[in-house]
Amino acid sequence: MIILENVTKSYPLTRGKNIVLDNINIELSTDRNLGILGRNGSGKSTLIRLISGAEVPTSGRVLTQCRISWPLAFGGGFQGSLSALDNIRFVSRIYGANWQHVVKKVEDFAELGPYLKMPVKALSSGMRARLNFGLSLAIEFDVYLADEIPGVGDRRFKARFKDAFDKLRSCATLFIVSHDVNTIRNHCDTALLLNAGKLEAFNDVDRALEVYNRP
Repeated sequence: MIILENVTKSYPLTRGKNIVLDNINIELSTDRNLGILGRNGSGKSTLIRLISGAEVPTSGRVLTQCRISWPLAFGGGFQGSLSALDNIRFVSRIYGANWQHVVKKVEDFAELGPYLKMPVKALSSGMRARLNFGLSLAIEFDVYLADEIPGVGDRRFKARFKDAFDKLRSCATLFIVSHDVNTIRNHCDTALLLNAGKLEAFNDVDRALEVYNRP
């Protein structure tokens, strides 16, 4: 279970503040895949980062009882001056994973070859994304967070990522932010609709998409 208790998240503006989440109280089940819907700028990515722990609420608290991934495609935890290999070792130790095992899985998936020994800041954006996705998939979590299904790389890499992502459904729970109706319908069992700082929960994904698509 993931619990948001009186969670408010705001950002300062030149005058006043932008309230992205407004006193949210909700319990999120971790045994059903969840889709998160909302218009651009509604706060979907902020919600994902709060759940992951990458950000903290302005007030209230987020309580978790499971292992939660960082958002796929979020590379903010990498130290740019360290090599990709050293970053893998560091992250593996933080999560209590066998770093040799993780390195092997990242090597096989990301196919970075000798670039693994280069500083992360010297890698192209595509290489950094492949490193991040490979590392995300190599460490076991109870809940995987995805802020849009990524689509980097060539056709073969995209297909490999899709296959790996689909397999997660059999062993973990997915929380997915996406504007793509088919992604939410195909991957999710329940949904949240974020609008004007408030969350509305739906047990029926089709009903959530109907409300989301209203003019």
